[in-house]
Amino acid sequence: MFAKWFAACTLMLGAFAARPIAAQYQTDPPPDGAPNAQGPSSAAQGASTNAPTWRPPATMPHNAASHSEPIHPLTPLGHAPIAHVSKGPGTLPNDAGQEWRDYDISPYTLRVTSTNKPEQAIVDWILLDTGYEAWHSDPLGMLSASRRTLRVYHTPQIQALVGEMVDRFVNSEAESHAFGLRVLTVGSPNWRSKAHHVLHPVPAQSQGVQAWLLAKEDVSLLLADLRRRSDFREHSTPHLLVNNGQSTVVAATQTKNYTRDVVLRPGSAWPGYEAQTAQIEEGFSLEFHPLLAVDGKTIDAIIKCQVDQVEKMIPVMIDVPSQVAPRQKTEIKVPQIASCKLHERFRWPVDQVLLISLGVVSFPVPGTNGNLPLGLTGGAARADLLVVVESKGKLTGNPSDLRAVKPAATSHQGRY
Repeated sequence: MFAKWFAACTLMLGAFAARPIAAQYQTDPPPDGAPNAQGPSSAAQGASTNAPTWRPPATMPHNAASHSEPIHPLTPLGHAPIAHVSKGPGTLPNDAGQEWRDYDISPYTLRVTSTNKPEQAIVDWILLDTGYEAWHSDPLGMLSASRRTLRVYHTPQIQALVGEMVDRFVNSEAESHAFGLRVLTVGSPNWRSKAHHVLHPVPAQSQGVQAWLLAKEDVSLLLADLRRRSDFREHSTPHLLVNNGQSTVVAATQTKNYTRDVVLRPGSAWPGYEAQTAQIEEGFSLEFHPLLAVDGKTIDAIIKCQVDQVEKMIPVMIDVPSQVAPRQKTEIKVPQIASCKLHERFRWPVDQVLLISLGVVSFPVPGTNGNLPLGLTGGAARADLLVVVESKGKLTGNPSDLRAVKPAATSHQGRY
């Protein structure tokens, strides 16, 4: 009798002990890869459709987003930081007396429509005038520009330079001031012998480059004398005008295609290789960026010129054997290029004309040209490349009458 009562109590205690385990089961489907485990009573219930399914332990939070969120590394490099990093003092240091100033540049940016970011020209000139190192070393400095405001944090000395530069852009007196730009070539540099007495040299940093200042009446006589020469050519219109503070590009280029290399394709259809082609832009590109002084008496200008000429293509035979033609060869070409570069900043009086000679360089215009039979496509023609920059003063008509030219797309990355 006692044995039957003990057995019944044991069964009841087992049932109550099984209830906490069953409470850990639910009817939600298991996550991907989780086993479809069943509770202790499932053996008796067989393949019942109400059998409980697996639920993650209480230490693993279960939510809808836990299975789709990626695991991010502690740092972008996947390792702990090596350098010591702190949040800083929370205020801008002014141990050198730095000051914060906001400059209104909207008078300039609102009248410039040739570029989407006219404020970039102001930033570029400030960096050129103050030096890049002034903003990336001690003392701390900051320079930022929006469409209407230039924000500067620096010492009073730098602020004075920035203020003068901003005045040169927003000055309404320079709004309608324009400049003329000519690109000329003379087959021989002997024109100097006759014009030497009117040429007043100015410093030039680039190798092989010479620069002079001339009176405007002397320039007219010089051009009239050069036009009588059979080797004289003018490659840009003399009426090409540029507004103050804006950048302009005068270019004459052509594209030359050639086979640069071959890649073998074993097992492919004849000829069993693939030719790799390339392109070369040959010709000349001249970028001109003038800026008038506040008093209107001097001009600063950045002039950047690039001349590239393919003198000839040197052929090279490459073995490209295939199953059909074991001794097959093909030709690739290696260009022989002559290049000339100029990137300088000049300053001169408004009432004078700047004349720059890049020396006897590759003929800048693609193809043959008049009495110069050797162009970029036919040989190694040479000519003395001249650039003439002249102030045209204030426009009496509508400033929109200026000849439209391609705006510059690059910013200057050097001091000069």
